Amino acid sequence: MLAPGKSATIPRLLFPDLWRPAKICVHGLLDHLGLASTVAVALCAGGCQQPTFAPQAAPVYSAPPPPGTIAGPAHAVAPVATLGDPNATASSIVHVAVVDRDWAWEQIVDVVDDYFRIEQERQVQLVGQVLTEGRIDTFPQLGATIVEPHRWDSVGRYNRWENTFQTIRRRATVRVIPDQSGYLIDVTVEKELEDLPQPESATAGAAVFRNDGSLPTVREDPVSRTRLSPYWIRLGRDRPLEQQMLADIQTRLTTP
Repeated sequence: MLAPGKSATIPRLLFPDLWRPAKICVHGLLDHLGLASTVAVALCAGGCQQPTFAPQAAPVYSAPPPPGTIAGPAHAVAPVATLGDPNATASSIVHVAVVDRDWAWEQIVDVVDDYFRIEQERQVQLVGQVLTEGRIDTFPQLGATIVEPHRWDSVGRYNRWENTFQTIRRRATVRVIPDQSGYLIDVTVEKELEDLPQPESATAGAAVFRNDGSLPTVREDPVSRTRLSPYWIRLGRDRPLEQQMLADIQTRLTTP
């Protein structure tokens, strides 16, 4: 028999390989725990540091444009110039100083009436503490020909000759936007060309029994105030006429 106290060492003597791996695994686990704790401490130390940013430049403030400045496309600001000058920026917006709102509105309407027949107008009004936007709409009007020098709705010889040989009409829209120092006036003139399936009152290709009227009347005019006629092709905006109307409005409101 074995001596007392020696029974615990018998499994180690008989099976030494069963005890050695366990000892190795314990030491390996301790090594892994030590590495993980080291990484965690390093991450915490790195996260506690304050991030550094590059110094920012001070903001630059620009003064608002002076009254009379022409506002160009994309909110660009052009130098102050006379709208009648051919070297001026081609813009359809002008700012004018206004003291008497009623008198200024009458002058704007009077200038528009020199070029077109006004369909409707909505004057700038003070509602509470807010000034509402004004608007003037005109009827479509056929352009002035070369034999109509008294009419002003055709600017330049090219437009007059074009109106003489083609059926072209124009429609104007004037927006009056109030601000703290005056009015911002926006003039838009749309230009359209008539396109008929065949020449008006032509007999070529017509049937023997005609079903159209002998004389055109105003009641059968295809011009509509609510929808566009399919016989008209849009040609874009008439920039020269817009510039001329703005020049007249600016002269009326700035001349004492």
